[in-house]
This record gives sequence, structure tokens and C-alpha cells, in this order.
Amino acid sequence: MMEIEVSAKTVSEAIQAALRQLGADENEVEIKVLKKGRAGVLGMGSEEARVKVRLLDDGLEASDVARVAKEVLERLMEAMSIDGEVKVVQQSANGSPASLDVEGDDLGVLIGRRGQTLASLQYIVRLIVAEKMKKWVPLSIDVAGYKRRRYESLRSLALRLADQVRRSQRLITLEPMPSDERRIIHLALANHQDIVTQSMGDGATRKVAILLKKR
Repeated sequence: MMEIEVSAKTVSEAIQAALRQLGADENEVEIKVLKKGRAGVLGMGSEEARVKVRLLDDGLEASDVARVAKEVLERLMEAMSIDGEVKVVQQSANGSPASLDVEGDDLGVLIGRRGQTLASLQYIVRLIVAEKMKKWVPLSIDVAGYKRRRYESLRSLALRLADQVRRSQRLITLEPMPSDERRIIHLALANHQDIVTQSMGDGATRKVAILLKKR
């Protein structure tokens, strides 16, 4: 199971840096504070905080998660009279979600405006799979490669906005996004020398803010 150790000026900054590197939210990880850190006096004797962050193990067989998710999605599509082939692109492993892709013709109804229907479909499948497996599991669903194209667009957007923030010296807040899309922004800028990202808001209004690092 994936885990990393990260140092920063404060425990909070170290945790946020680790979450960006893992592309995860706090409810998806286990956090252990190794050092609380200290500010020191006049810059002397200071010590950085250090944390260990581990992606939670779902404790399930990867093949079982993918199989059940595939069956659930196929039944939902059948109930909606939608023709398409569901393929397992990736089984759940090492903290990565099980990934399914739906291929076929005229699947726009499964995507919806700006992917909202797809996000809802993925959430419903997650709920049903969680009930069947008796545990919440990471799961990603794509339709006709929509997410792949969307993620490439988001990565490009993140880099452009980071440059705007650096030049204007002002924070930029993006529109509300689902957690998997917020991760793309966080990961795209995780190693930027001048920029940091933060998630803000709750639930469906949760969004990403891009801002300058504090010096």
C-alpha cells in the first residue's frame, strides 16, 4: 500500500503536500505525525514538521472489486436501455481505483453536460458496490474516453492558471469539481516551485484554489 513521508514548516502544510502527491482526500488516508516541528528563535533552532501519510487499504481482492463494479454498471445500463460494452481498464491495486470504460455509439446521454451525468453514474455505482462489498472502495468510470480528454484539458488549464497567478500575484479559484478532477489540478501543480493548491468548500461546492507559496 502506498505511503509517503513529507516535511514542511507546519504539520498542516506537510499533510496538504502529501495529499497533493497522493492525489487523495483526508478521508482516504491514514496520517501519522512523526515530528511536530518548531519555529525556533530568530530562525535558529527551527525544525520542520514531518508526517507519514498512507493510502487506506480497502482489504478486498482487486479482481472482486472490478468484477462486481462491471456487473453493477452493466445492469444499470440495461435498465436504462443503453447499449455499450463495459471493459475493465484497471483493477484496484496499490491505492489506485478500479477503472471501467464504456465503449459504444451515442453514449453522450451517459456523460451529460460537463460530465455531470457521468459523475452521478459513478457515484451510484460506487454506492451499490460498497453495499455489496460491505466497504467503500475506490472506483472510476469513463465513457468513450471522455475523462481522459477532460483530464488532459484540466492539466493544461492548471498550468495556464498557475502562470497567471504567478504573474498577477493573485489567487484564482476554479469552478466546483468532483474529487477525481480536483486531484488532477493538485497533481499537475504538486511540484511547482512558486504555486500551491488548496481544496475549499464542502460537498458539491468543493473547489480548488491556486495561490502563491508563502515565502
